[in-house]
Amino acid sequence: MQLLKIDWNPITGIDIIGNFKLHFYSLMWVVAFVLGWYIMKRIFTKEKIAIEFLDSLLIYTVFATMIGARLGHVLFYQSELIHDDFFSIFLPFKFKGGFEFTGFQGLASHGAAIGIIIGMYLYRKKYQYKSLLWILDRVVISVALGAIFIRIGNFINSEIIGKVSGDFALGTRFIQDYYNKYEAVQLTGIKNVQKAYNAIANNPELLEAIPYRHPTQLYESFCYIFVFLILWFFYSKTKKSEQSGFLFGLFLILLWTIRFFVEFVKEPQGDEYINWFGLNTGQWLSIPFILLGLYFMFIYKPINAKK
Repeated sequence: MQLLKIDWNPITGIDIIGNFKLHFYSLMWVVAFVLGWYIMKRIFTKEKIAIEFLDSLLIYTVFATMIGARLGHVLFYQSELIHDDFFSIFLPFKFKGGFEFTGFQGLASHGAAIGIIIGMYLYRKKYQYKSLLWILDRVVISVALGAIFIRIGNFINSEIIGKVSGDFALGTRFIQDYYNKYEAVQLTGIKNVQKAYNAIANNPELLEAIPYRHPTQLYESFCYIFVFLILWFFYSKTKKSEQSGFLFGLFLILLWTIRFFVEFVKEPQGDEYINWFGLNTGQWLSIPFILLGLYFMFIYKPINAKK
């Protein structure tokens, strides 16, 4: 099955000016939010909700997702940034070791989930046209769709890589993860980073040193297609959308169960991670979300339904 193994050395973005680069990863986030907006527009139209609420919902979702994802990464995986390079937490630049435009790197999906819940609470507090769970039940459909593209962006960036796959058919050699850009330039003597990586990709000796790994980003992205389709089916083809909290709970169970199992073949993220009872940080953080999903699917009853 050697034909299914690949050497991954992509162009990760387009150079604009100086150190500024338009990253394809960033474009994947834009695609995720734009498609999410169209999904929500379709839902709002179907349920006769004023479209004027939609743009505000997008703004809240964007800020809640990005802030939550960034703070989640720092708190769960890279807390040393708080004292080592504080401003890099909030700005797309690295200051320690020299100024460099990096884009917003280091985003945690667990933090994004918490951020979205808090963001939707604040949104609902200002725009009181439906309940918080009504909003969450529908927003998660867009979130599931967006997650597909975010993981593709991670694959383009050669980040959140998997463990060494050995003889597994879908192994990927992540050239740009194994050799950082400074090593690539030093090894090849080529100052242009992309050309240096291309030279490594054409050097059998340097290439041989790179192990094949599980493309866990693609595993997740592929699975999230089914999360989106399942949520859309229950929303559009059944009456489960009328059961408050059901779709939100289903989303939590599906997405975080996938994340839980993919973690078994994924390298730990960040310098700070736990390994309790054979489970890593990502798995322990996923368990509360799965339990919360079970609660909303099978136990939760709206106050007015209890009367």
